Amino acid sequence: MPKPLPRRAAALAASVALLAASAVACAGDDDSPDDPAAQELQWADCPKPTQAEGGGPAPSPLPDGELWQCATLKAPLDWDDPKGDTIGIALIRARASGPEDRRIGSLIFNFGGPGGSGVTTLPAFENEYEKLRTRYDLVSFDPRGVGRSAGVICEDDEQLDEYFQQDATPDDAAEQRQLVAHTRAFNAACEDRSGRTLPHVRTTDAARDLELMRQVLGDDRLHYFGISYGTELGGVYAHLFPTKVGRAVFDAVVDPTQDPEQGALGQTRGFQLALDNYAEHCVSQVEDCPVGDTAEDVKDRIAALLRDLETRPLPGLFPRQLTQTAATGGIAQSLYSPDFWEYLTEGLEQAYDGDGKILMALSDAMNGRGEDGHYSNVQAANVAINCADDEPRYTPGDVEARLPAFRAASPVFGDFLAWSMVTCTDWAVPGAADHPDVSAPGSAPILVVGNTGDPATPYEGTRKMVDALGGNVGVELTYEGQGHGAYDSGDTCVRGAVDGYLLDGKVPKKGTVCP
Repeated sequence: MPKPLPRRAAALAASVALLAASAVACAGDDDSPDDPAAQELQWADCPKPTQAEGGGPAPSPLPDGELWQCATLKAPLDWDDPKGDTIGIALIRARASGPEDRRIGSLIFNFGGPGGSGVTTLPAFENEYEKLRTRYDLVSFDPRGVGRSAGVICEDDEQLDEYFQQDATPDDAAEQRQLVAHTRAFNAACEDRSGRTLPHVRTTDAARDLELMRQVLGDDRLHYFGISYGTELGGVYAHLFPTKVGRAVFDAVVDPTQDPEQGALGQTRGFQLALDNYAEHCVSQVEDCPVGDTAEDVKDRIAALLRDLETRPLPGLFPRQLTQTAATGGIAQSLYSPDFWEYLTEGLEQAYDGDGKILMALSDAMNGRGEDGHYSNVQAANVAINCADDEPRYTPGDVEARLPAFRAASPVFGDFLAWSMVTCTDWAVPGAADHPDVSAPGSAPILVVGNTGDPATPYEGTRKMVDALGGNVGVELTYEGQGHGAYDSGDTCVRGAVDGYLLDGKVPKKGTVCP
């Protein structure tokens, strides 16, 4: 199964039906310049998001009444053949609201995943960044392989329903064979429908797209805000183009030193920590916690529920049932933010009464399934990018050997995340490396923000990123909080430090802690 996704990416819901519109174009088109950096973007009012991006209405006007603008950047399909075929990279922007003489440039966002559509996410969270808009054009994009940017197509909606309902934690050889068969079928569908694109969705390719974006937008330096996987993308960019880094912030930091196994084990510990924190919070409320009398009781009851669901699924969202796999994904999704904890409590209480609707809705959010039954391509893109990046390929035997460590890290999430390691088995494209290279000597300072309670990108990765960037590049800032990421928590200390750097160039003192 794919790794859990950050809440921004996981909240998408759409089908892959419209992805054909983002097919590869030919470099010989009349409006394709020989030098990609010489192109001029044609900005226009934004259309409704495609189903691949999550669907829904066109973005609402900005607080000052201005409209969002969208454009398509033409980038080489293969950066080793820059004059060959091209793909379109979908962009969105909100023009700076302040005086022109105060404008710094463009601030480019990547919200993580990998697989999240920036074209739909930036407008959804624009209020969080309105202060930054006083001096920047806010810009985001669908990275290659995502949404309208040559989005990867794999299985259809009916097949994906089955894929996400499968038993993702096999207990015997027969169940292992079934899991591997499902994985191979999904991967074969990706190759069959998107084989031309799959070799070109690595993070290094996306980093080169960022550099092209910088040039076409007319900025001397790349000003960047990366969240979750976006920190990895930003680190790879800094490695490739250190002298082009402007003011950059990495929030919810990926550990760049880990291979896929280490990353999955780290997430296992992270989600268990978040579950521990949720349980403590629930029982500490003035009113009794409806899902347990003590924190241990809460966790024990959750583990028992998941064991029961393996053989006795509950009615979910008709006609689907809440399986063990779906419930585990729903619980993980709810741990991305303390704002979701009340939904987890309600979902668990409902499940104990025999109704799985809320946990299934949370699971659907994780997988990019909309209420209309259509899926976005968020999970297809997630798999394609991870498998193109990650060199190791794990067998069921490898997973079995590592299961004790995963189970010790979490009795709830251990098996689930251990077996996710077979996702790239039999993938059509070889992976690039054990882990990304983010060393960036000569780069401007990068503000690296870690959250001590982060489930998806555990806090320990913050220091690892700072060290890997090297020299005096990384400036560590710690937020002692809960949930995935720090800036969007609304904490005034974090906001002040990040805004001070991005808007005024004030680098915080290294090791600053925001309680």
